[in-house]
Amino acid sequence: MHIDHAAPEPPRRRAGITAVASFLPGREVTSRQMQERLTAASGLSLPTRVLERVTGIASRRVAAEGEYASTLAVGAARAALQRAGLAPQDMDLLVFASATRDVVEPATAHIVQAELGSRAHALDVTNACNSFVNGIDAARAMILAGRARRALVVTGETPSRAVRHTPVGLDQFRDGFAGYTFGDAGAAVVLEAVDRGGIVDVDTETHSEHWSVGGIFGGGSRHPRGDEHTYFHGDGSELREVFEKVGTSVLDRMRQRTGLAWEDFRHILVHQVTMPYLERFVELTGVPRDRLVVTVPELGNMASATLGVQLDRVHEGLRTGDRVLFVGLGGGVSIMTMVWEKA
Repeated sequence: MHIDHAAPEPPRRRAGITAVASFLPGREVTSRQMQERLTAASGLSLPTRVLERVTGIASRRVAAEGEYASTLAVGAARAALQRAGLAPQDMDLLVFASATRDVVEPATAHIVQAELGSRAHALDVTNACNSFVNGIDAARAMILAGRARRALVVTGETPSRAVRHTPVGLDQFRDGFAGYTFGDAGAAVVLEAVDRGGIVDVDTETHSEHWSVGGIFGGGSRHPRGDEHTYFHGDGSELREVFEKVGTSVLDRMRQRTGLAWEDFRHILVHQVTMPYLERFVELTGVPRDRLVVTVPELGNMASATLGVQLDRVHEGLRTGDRVLFVGLGGGVSIMTMVWEKA
């Protein structure tokens, strides 16, 4: 009797994170210093320590004069490449993934690349505070498609440049309040094909009808000029309501699809806006607090660099097989999850 044996399936390609780094500006600004500057410039009479009490943020890092989004990205990129034992020339894809950029045109990826000295295919990815996770996902897709062997994904966030330090009246103060949570930072990851583990699951949910709830509306074709549109405007309570209404469904789908429970993750990295937001996230989702990497009290809301900085803080302690869950929350509005297993 002749038995046909099916050819074994080729091993499924996987892409994983093989090196991580972050970069923080040296200048620290406390919430007390920020409030003193605000009251001196505006004449507003604000309750004592109101910024710190409402947000839970004690301090943040702020880029100095002459430091740009690309500066922070390059600092993180050099450290990540060194940890990977690779040179800039070993990269064939460079993605600058950030909510902020050096200039409107060209892509900030080219400024980063000029500093690094590589010749990789360079492009920008931007999607508010989900930019960095989106950039990692895009690089992963290109590796899986055979379009790249090694990718360097970087972010440099300088949202402090969009803070209104001289509000005129309480209405302007409230409208720009979210800006007082911002901190600057850079982060970078190297992505390569891996034999095991890697990025095993990605999911997104987008509710674009809420795009106008918050953002920096200047610099594009709607408002190409004028300082008024270069400040962050936003309704924090409305954004919070949107996330509370739709955010848990993405997490529920991820757990059902992967079969993973919270205890199966060594760490759960969550975008952090303020401490009350983070506490509400824990309350709504049931995520164990001991799995979180809490950065917002000392570093503020670092936009898309938040998850990269958190990953850098725990990466060295990870072992093969450890899983990390990324939970991204971004204006627009988008929610994103990514499950990564260390190879």
